[in-house]
Amino acid sequence: MGGPFWARKDQHAWSIPKGEFSDDEDALVAARREFTEEIGTPPPSADYVLLGTFRQPSGKLITAFIAEASGFQPEEIVSNTFPMEWPKGSGTIKDFPEIDDAQWLEEAVARTKLVKGQLPIVDALVQRLAGESSQVRPQH
Repeated sequence: MGGPFWARKDQHAWSIPKGEFSDDEDALVAARREFTEEIGTPPPSADYVLLGTFRQPSGKLITAFIAEASGFQPEEIVSNTFPMEWPKGSGTIKDFPEIDDAQWLEEAVARTKLVKGQLPIVDALVQRLAGESSQVRPQH
C-alpha cells in the first residue's frame, strides 16, 4: 500500500487492488475500474470468475475475482495519487501514490506480505486452484 504510513513497511503491509462500489453497481465493473485506477493500466483481457466475498476485520467486504491471463507487467504500474495531510497536524497537504509497488509472488511470500485480513482470499484461491487441478485427468 502507498502513502507515508506504509512507507518502509513490508510484512503484512501489501494489499490487492480494491475499492468501494454501490449496491446498484456491478461488482466486476467496479473491480475493473478500481484495478485501472490503482495500477494505472486496465486489467488484462480475460474471463473473470468470482472468487468470493470476504469480510475484513474492519467489517468491510471485499469481492474478489480471478482470471488467468498473460502479458500483465506489474513493474509497469503507474498508480493514481491521493491527498493527505503530512506530517499529521502540520496543515501541509501532499499527494501520495495509492500503490508504491506491485509484484507476482509465490503463495508463501504473499502470505507474509498481504495484510492479514486478506489472507482468506489467498486460501480461497489455493482451494480453487487445487480443485481445478484435481479435475485434470492424464491422457493415456
